[in-house]
Amino acid sequence: MENSGGIKASLQGRYASALFELASENGTVTTVESDLDKTAQAIAENEDLAGLIRNPEVSRKDAAKAMDAVADILGLSPVSKNFLGVLADNRRLSALPEIIRAFSAIAAAQRGEATAEVTSAHALDDLQVEQLRQKLEAREGRNVKIKTSVDPDLLGGLVVTIGSKRIDSSIRTRLNSLAQAMKG
Repeated sequence: MENSGGIKASLQGRYASALFELASENGTVTTVESDLDKTAQAIAENEDLAGLIRNPEVSRKDAAKAMDAVADILGLSPVSKNFLGVLADNRRLSALPEIIRAFSAIAAAQRGEATAEVTSAHALDDLQVEQLRQKLEAREGRNVKIKTSVDPDLLGGLVVTIGSKRIDSSIRTRLNSLAQAMKG
């Protein structure tokens, strides 16, 4: 399995690749991807969980118990639940967000999709997301899955990242560019 961008080269990429291969063998790639999305959302929304995965003082046993409980609460599949246990046992929970991103990239590449991470100053409505998806698909020439996030510091506009390409049309960047030009 060849992945673009050297995903396999990183520690996170190796874990993501191993999980992808296991999920492929079991025919559960979509389920595992959904489980990882739920896990990423839980980490983003729960400060205690985010703190747990980054805390080196938590023992392997306690981290494994906590992740087992989280997996039960989120209703994760056995493959995903076991994977979280392996990460806890290997003290790699801190890499979980990057592993989730790498897994999503591998799964999208297998489906011939690109994933666009879109950050905006304000939440985008469904129509705006659909229009953006259509424009990005026309530009990329393949299906594009959009993941949105909000960063009020952008002031306005969008920052779109697809793989290693970044399109930054935020007002913050434009103001910074203008300030640099005026200093020049």
